[in-house]
Amino acid sequence: MTRALRASAALTAVLASTLVAGNAGSANAAIVAPPDKIVIEIATVNGSGCKPGTAAVAVSQDNTAFTVTYSDYLAQVGGGASPIDFRKNCQLNLIVHVPQGFTYAVASADYRGFASLQNGATAVQKASYYFQGSPDTAAREHPYSGPYNDNWQATDTTEWGQLVWAPCGVKRNFNINTELRVSAGTSDPSTTSFMTMDSTDGEINTIYRLAWKECPA
Repeated sequence: MTRALRASAALTAVLASTLVAGNAGSANAAIVAPPDKIVIEIATVNGSGCKPGTAAVAVSQDNTAFTVTYSDYLAQVGGGASPIDFRKNCQLNLIVHVPQGFTYAVASADYRGFASLQNGATAVQKASYYFQGSPDTAAREHPYSGPYNDNWQATDTTEWGQLVWAPCGVKRNFNINTELRVSAGTSDPSTTSFMTMDSTDGEINTIYRLAWKECPA
């Protein structure tokens, strides 16, 4: 599965490694980007929201972000929906090859999709992030209420002092767990409410922005 589902990208950075002015307690105290390249691969992808072949990863040219693209991620209730369709999830286990001497953390993440919620229905988008073998987990969630029939966008942002950094000198896979959950609530059960992280005319991109710093010598 690891090789069959792997989607990798490796692009040379166009910015040299420079420190941004600021003190250690500031979000500006990050390295702009490492001078070499990073490679991100999908080791495994599991979940009802990302069936095999429906998730891919690409790295930005300046190494400060990566994008996960979903093509089949839908949670729904009511109408002819299956009882198990109210919740969809996806766990991405990523192998991140980082230039020597650097470490990284996910500073922010943008999620996008479309939701159609009947009056009385609710939905939530949730995400959590952690490194393999680490007890530190960052989790965020964003609720929505009907009536709602529009695109949605949610942003998770972490302050510099709360960032969860990859351990220096040790390879640890990075895990991203996302979830869409829809509840009929007091809405008419014969009507359908749904929330997606996909699109009928393309694909929805989830963008993760990275913070960088140099490891101790």
